[in-house]
Amino acid sequence: PVTFALVAARWPPERRGLPLGVVGAVQEFGSVVGPLYGAAIVAAAGWRTIFWLNLPLAAFVGVAFWRSAPERQSPSGSGRRHDVLGVGLVAAAAVLIGVALDAPHVLADSVAVGTYFTPLAGSSSFYEFTSPVAILAGALVVAFVVWETLAPTSVRTLVRPQRIPALAAGADIPGGLLLAAFLGCIVLVFSTADPSKQLVASSTPIVAPLGVAALVVFVLHQRRSRHPLLDARELSARPAWGSLAVNLALGAGLMAVLVDVPFFARTTKYPDSQVGAALVLLRFLVAVPVGAVLGGFACRRRERGPAVATVGSAVAALGFVSMATWGEHALATPWTVGATSLGFGATDVELVVAGLGFGLTIAPINAAILEAVAPRLHGLASSLVVVARTVGMLAGLSALTAIGIRKFYEAQARIGSPITLCPNKPTSCPAYDKATTAALLSELHTIFAGAAICAAVGAVLAIALLRPSSALGSRPDSTA
Repeated sequence: PVTFALVAARWPPERRGLPLGVVGAVQEFGSVVGPLYGAAIVAAAGWRTIFWLNLPLAAFVGVAFWRSAPERQSPSGSGRRHDVLGVGLVAAAAVLIGVALDAPHVLADSVAVGTYFTPLAGSSSFYEFTSPVAILAGALVVAFVVWETLAPTSVRTLVRPQRIPALAAGADIPGGLLLAAFLGCIVLVFSTADPSKQLVASSTPIVAPLGVAALVVFVLHQRRSRHPLLDARELSARPAWGSLAVNLALGAGLMAVLVDVPFFARTTKYPDSQVGAALVLLRFLVAVPVGAVLGGFACRRRERGPAVATVGSAVAALGFVSMATWGEHALATPWTVGATSLGFGATDVELVVAGLGFGLTIAPINAAILEAVAPRLHGLASSLVVVARTVGMLAGLSALTAIGIRKFYEAQARIGSPITLCPNKPTSCPAYDKATTAALLSELHTIFAGAAICAAVGAVLAIALLRPSSALGSRPDSTA
C-alpha cells in the first residue's frame, strides 16, 4: 500500500497506469517464488524449516530498517547511545518464550534443567505459561517495558511506551474489534460445519445474527467515531468504494486458484509430489505479474481503466469455467502436432489465461481509487484495496470450500462401500478408488465454478463502478 501511495505522489493520474502495473508485478512475483522455494524446502528438509527461514530474513530486514532510520542518518541523532540493554532484554524474552512454548525434549526431559519446564499450575487451562521458563520470559518483557519507559534521553530506545496512549487514542480499536467479530462469524459459519451432513454450522442461527449485528454496529460506529477505520465520507465517490467491491469479488476467486489448483494436481497427476503440484500452479503465478505490467501499459490513458479491469475479470472467469471441466487426466494430456508432443496442453493455456486476467485488474483498480480520493488519503486507499482483496480471499475460501466439501460428501454417499463394489478384494478396489477420485473432482469443479462466478461478478462491478464520475475530472490532484 505504501508503494502504491508513493506512485500516486510521484506520477499524475494520466501517467500512473504503467508504474502501478510494475509495482503490482513486483508484488505478485513473490507469489511466483514462494510456492517454488516452499515446495523445495518441504521436499528437502520438511515443513518446519519454512518457519526457521523467517529468522535470517527478519534479521536482514531489521538491520536494513535500523541502518536507514532517520535518526541514524541525521546529525542530531549521532550523539545518542544505542539501546543495547533493550535489545538484550527483548531478544532474551523472545528466545525464552519460544523455548517455553516448544519445550524441546532435549531440555524438558533433561535431569539438569527439566524442572524449569514443569508447570507450577498443572490444572490450569494455561498451564504451559506457568513454568519457570515462561514466568522468566514474562519478567523480561516487563523489564523491557520498564527500561524503555525510564531510559535516559541519551539512549535511543527501541520503542517509546509513553506514546502508546496517544496512539491508542487515535486508533479505532472498537471498530477493529467489531470488524474482526464480523469476519470471525463468517469463518465460523462455514468452517465449523460437519461437511458430511451440512453446508453451514449448526450454530448458524446464533452466529449469523451476531455477525450481522457486529456489521451494523460497525457501520454506525464508523459514522460517529472521531478516528474511524473507514470513513465513508472520504470514500463516497463511486470509483473509490467500487474498487473495494471489485477487489473483494476477485479475492474470493483468487484464493480458489492458490489453494485448489495444487490440490487438483495432487489428486490427479502428482499424488506424491508437492513440487510437481507447485509447478502446476506456477503457470498461473508467472502470468499474473506479466498481466499486471500489460494492464498498467493499457491504462496509460485514464479512460481505459474500467474496460481493462472488466476484460481482466472476464478473462479470469473464463479460465475458471474451463477449470471446472477438467477431467482426471487433464494435466497429463499435452497437445500434439502429428506425432510430436508440444510439452503443454489446454490446462497450461487456461492457467496462463486466468493469471493474465487477474494481473490485468491490478493497475486499473488501484488507479481508480487513487484518483477518486484526496491525495492525503492515498496510503489509506491503497491499504483498503489490499484489505478488500484479503477479506475476499478469507470469506471466499471459507464459503467455496464449504460448498465444495459438501458436494464431495454427497458424491461419496452414492459410491457405496468397497465390500459391495469389490466383494473379493475390498482392500484393493479400483472401482472404489475411481469413484472417490470422481467425488474429489466434483468438489474441485464446484469450487472452480464458484470462483468463476466471483470473477464474473468482479467484471460486472468493474464496468459499472470504476468509471470516473464527472466530479472527479475537475478535482485537482497533488503530485507533491
